[in-house]
Amino acid sequence: MVKKRHFWLSVTISLLLRLALILLPKNLNLGSRPEIATPLTSLRRLAEGYWLKQLSLSPYAGSMYHGSPLLLSILGPLTVKRSDGQNDHLLCSLVFVVADFITAMLIRAIGQKLQSSYSQSLRTLNLAKLLETSRNVAAGDVGALVYLWNPLTIVTCVGSSTSPIENLMVVLSLYGACSRLAPLAAFGWVMATHFSFYPAILIVPVILLLGNGLDAPPKKLFLQGNSKTNEKNPSNVTSHPRHMIRCFSWRPVLHFVLWASLWSFYVLALCSISLKQYGGLPEMLKKTYGFILTVEDLSPNIGILWYFFAEVFDFFRVFFLIVFHVNILFMILPLAIRLNHRPCFLAFVYIAISSMLKSYPSIGDTALYLGLLGLFINELADMHFSFFLFCGYVGVSLLSPVMHNLWIWRGTGNANFYFATAIAYACLQIILVVESVGAMLNHDRMLRKQVVASL
Repeated sequence: MVKKRHFWLSVTISLLLRLALILLPKNLNLGSRPEIATPLTSLRRLAEGYWLKQLSLSPYAGSMYHGSPLLLSILGPLTVKRSDGQNDHLLCSLVFVVADFITAMLIRAIGQKLQSSYSQSLRTLNLAKLLETSRNVAAGDVGALVYLWNPLTIVTCVGSSTSPIENLMVVLSLYGACSRLAPLAAFGWVMATHFSFYPAILIVPVILLLGNGLDAPPKKLFLQGNSKTNEKNPSNVTSHPRHMIRCFSWRPVLHFVLWASLWSFYVLALCSISLKQYGGLPEMLKKTYGFILTVEDLSPNIGILWYFFAEVFDFFRVFFLIVFHVNILFMILPLAIRLNHRPCFLAFVYIAISSMLKSYPSIGDTALYLGLLGLFINELADMHFSFFLFCGYVGVSLLSPVMHNLWIWRGTGNANFYFATAIAYACLQIILVVESVGAMLNHDRMLRKQVVASL
């Protein structure tokens, strides 16, 4: 009861902190930071697009707005200035605070489901002693608090960025898949893909969650334990319960595909109606997905593509565009084969990789996968370089605005100063993905040794 009270107190304080920062004069001017607001997530660009639409012009005219027409219809009215010269920024910011809160609660619910399922698997393998160690903590609470108290999450919420809504849709899809609620999983996946395009690759872990169920030790551990038991007692041949040795179920997957098709049709229909006078769906696809894939805007961000394509010859541009985008696809199948028994962890890996290689990344993407990383705190307790990664993320977060200021405002630096922090940031993400995957595989090997020793 005490721990639960402390959890909700921490949640309340984190939300009050966001509100206090929102009420500060000029909101710390975070909306102009390239690490926070990208051409796809900037609320200022959304306000520009809504203003153009109010003037009976295409919201995509002038190459300012490149987001969803649905976000334009929902958040656009909140950016309009009132008669007193002020706008409804506070109300719009409250939407992002609520989105952060719901996202954290969904992460907590996912963590609780994962921990309950995993505890049941360990008891079936006669490894209940692992649950009694002091290191076994409530991963759902940790994941929720990591997401809410992460400074990257807080400045994203306060900094006039639509990333909190995109993160909410991603987590909603994972929660729906963990609960085997196909309509909810399909809705979250369709909306996340519609807003940002890159969450499309999450269809792999979502299907695995719907078909196989939650994360569990590899199936061969259950089969191994069963075969050893039969060897010792040949007269008493038994098998593990069906819910522990799980077979892939296609029925929820088919439901997901059906609902995803329906939601996609509904979303495209709404977008078509919204843009009926401004070019329709072709214009939307060109200015959103086409904008992402062609990397038209080379303004600085925390990614690596803007600098590379600012330097590359136009003759090689298409080739390297294909290389960078296909690089993400090349990693999908090998990771899915190796981590098919841990679909939630696979989703974390996919999100981290796409955050590193996407055209217009922001720290909101980092905030999401760091929150999901907290769900696996028990399995990744022995991960190497944890302190190094923590110091690295803190260092990059502090150096990035400094280098940007030296380059853009003071004129005492150049683009290489800022790009160096982007390179360091990408290297940290690579190390995080490699070490976390390695730690998870080592955890599975430890379980296999424990199963063999207990037989």
